[in-house]
Formats: sequence, C-alpha cells, structure tokens
Amino acid sequence: MLAFWLFVLATVFVPVLPIIRILQRTGHSGWWVILYFLPVAGWVGIWIFAYARWPKVDPDAQIEVF
Repeated sequence: MLAFWLFVLATVFVPVLPIIRILQRTGHSGWWVILYFLPVAGWVGIWIFAYARWPKVDPDAQIEVF
C-alpha cells in the first residue's frame, strides 16, 4: 500500500520541477504550474501558454496578467 502511494506521489509531483524550469526559461512565472493540478484549468493553461508571446523569445512581448 505504501509503495502505491509513493508511486502516485512520484508520478504527480516529479513533473512539476521540469515544468517550472520551462516556464521560467520562457519568461513566465513558475506559479503557472498550479494549473497542472486542476483538471480543466490545466488544459486551458496549456493553450494560453502555447499561444502567448514569450518575453525571452520575443523581446517586444510583455507578460500579460489575466
């Protein structure tokens, strides 16, 4: 039973660190990772992130606060 919960925690929380790193490299806040834990909001967040302007890639872009 303990092994099951360790597996669940590992599969849920291990991807958080790389996601935070990717967000920071693109110039966005690492707090966007909170959307990862919300089922529908996570998908919406991915779409927003995919079509947003990335400040570190596009120097004319500014981070928009929704």
